[in-house]
Amino acid sequence: MNEAETRADYIDPALRAAGWGVVEGSRILREYPITLGRIEGHGRRAKALTADYVLVYRNHKLAVIEAKALDESLTEGVAQAKNYAGKLAIRYTYSTNGHSIYGIDMTKGKEGVLDQYPTPEELWSRTFAEANAWRDRFLTLATGTGKTFIAFQIAWKLFHSRWNLSDWKSGREPSRRPRILFLADRNILANQAYNAFSPFPEDALVRIEPEDIRKKGKVPKNGTLFFTIFQTFMSGPPKDGKPSPYFGEYPPDFFDFIVIDECHRGGANDESNWRGILDYFAPAVQLGLTATPKRKDNVDTYKYFGDPVYIYSLKEGINDGFLTPFKVKQIYTTLDEYVYTPDDKLIEGKIESGKRYTETDFNKIIEIKEREAHRVKLFMQQINQNEKTLVFCSTQDHAPRHKSSPPAWMRAISVTSC
Repeated sequence: MNEAETRADYIDPALRAAGWGVVEGSRILREYPITLGRIEGHGRRAKALTADYVLVYRNHKLAVIEAKALDESLTEGVAQAKNYAGKLAIRYTYSTNGHSIYGIDMTKGKEGVLDQYPTPEELWSRTFAEANAWRDRFLTLATGTGKTFIAFQIAWKLFHSRWNLSDWKSGREPSRRPRILFLADRNILANQAYNAFSPFPEDALVRIEPEDIRKKGKVPKNGTLFFTIFQTFMSGPPKDGKPSPYFGEYPPDFFDFIVIDECHRGGANDESNWRGILDYFAPAVQLGLTATPKRKDNVDTYKYFGDPVYIYSLKEGINDGFLTPFKVKQIYTTLDEYVYTPDDKLIEGKIESGKRYTETDFNKIIEIKEREAHRVKLFMQQINQNEKTLVFCSTQDHAPRHKSSPPAWMRAISVTSC
């Protein structure tokens, strides 16, 4: 008996006997896609990861089942079951050959042979041992969004459960919709988010823009989801000779929940002008979203928000097929270190005689256009120019500098800062 026959004759009946797909609110997702398969190039992918069964109850994925043929070992699918449960962040997972069931509790590390599958209510009680009225209100799922926007999913659940800080802190029944702010540092990001939230009622969405504020003479307050950028909130006409940013027209506790998109780009920095916005709305729950790993230049972000609630590593993204594998190629030239001599022509700035400038100084402190032109030429020779390519430069100013080069006989040096 092969796996398909084992599933039809043994596993499916056992799940039905336990109430899965029978009890109201329970579902069985078959051949559930987990990853797309690692990208191998030339339009090919490695085999995708697919769970044989995912058990869902009250809109929560509660368990994974890996099925094997009747004549295979009971524990043959244990490694797969654990891998799938880990990727889906599901606590309980099972391996079965139809005859018996091998269960694993991923949280406690307990595993062993079971007589039968737990019922939907039993598995729910084990997963959520402590009663939580607010969690039960968050069972609504968003539809039609592709499940791709974390911020959307959270906002959707908060919106439909009527979660808000005042009721939550007091333990009262929810009395109003939450007020949620999506804060970005670029208009294109704020606009993209605004469009992505289109499944919400139209009158719930508010795009905060300076021109509208000036026309109406006040900031918008009627709505549920507000979208704007730091720059808009920081603008505003001075009053009595003092700065009067628009965000100050809201009470500090106006927003219940704030999403800061690309939070590594300065909003949480101790010296940032934008930090005042986050501090002003301190009563709100603040969620920072970033795809940038922790580095020296964004350590303030992690200091402000604390340890990440969820991490999805670059390696996982590549292995799961959501990101493209890459190789690092180091480019070396005869000018990877530089010491100024009187024979060189200094175009602008000041240069320190005798100082050895290294790779970290180029295009931040010192610029040699010939060197950059040559490095770009080498780079273009090594890539497939018909494929999509992302190029990262040292600074915003560095990016547009390769449009022209000085004559080959002239070594031109420009010092941007010291």
